[in-house]
Amino acid sequence: MKIFGIAGYSGSGKTTLIERVLPQLAARGLKVAVIKHTHHDFDIDRPGKDSWRAREAGAAAVLLASDHRTAVLTEHRDTPPVLDALLGQLPPCDLVLVEGYKREAIPKLEVHRAEAAKPWLFPDDPTILAVASDIDPSTDFPRIDLDAIDQLTDFILDHALSRPTA
Repeated sequence: MKIFGIAGYSGSGKTTLIERVLPQLAARGLKVAVIKHTHHDFDIDRPGKDSWRAREAGAAAVLLASDHRTAVLTEHRDTPPVLDALLGQLPPCDLVLVEGYKREAIPKLEVHRAEAAKPWLFPDDPTILAVASDIDPSTDFPRIDLDAIDQLTDFILDHALSRPTA
């Protein structure tokens, strides 16, 4: 399994970039997983459903399964999961794109848009290898245009970190 991070502030276009790169990776025969970190509380379950009721009653995890997909709802109860633990829960795949987790020591691409008016991350993060942006950084730091999807795909594959399988 290889791992590569997509970092940037909210609204910079991280998800859009991943959405555009995924078909390119699939066309190259890769099985790709995505881990998306959010700072917001979320719940894909619905109050009153059996799975929700089990969690409310104290279940540490509930696995939902159908003929088409599965989802594991894990209650972390004040102990946020670490990236390595999440990677270990994924089914076998060739590449994992990690959206968020910008403080993790994994190779990353920073997504930056001028209209977001946020500062650059790369000067303070040595794991950011290049920026995908609609503007040039004020330095000679490597930049790939946000619309250069083939080039972005190649960059991700060329710089993804191999992760030993357990």
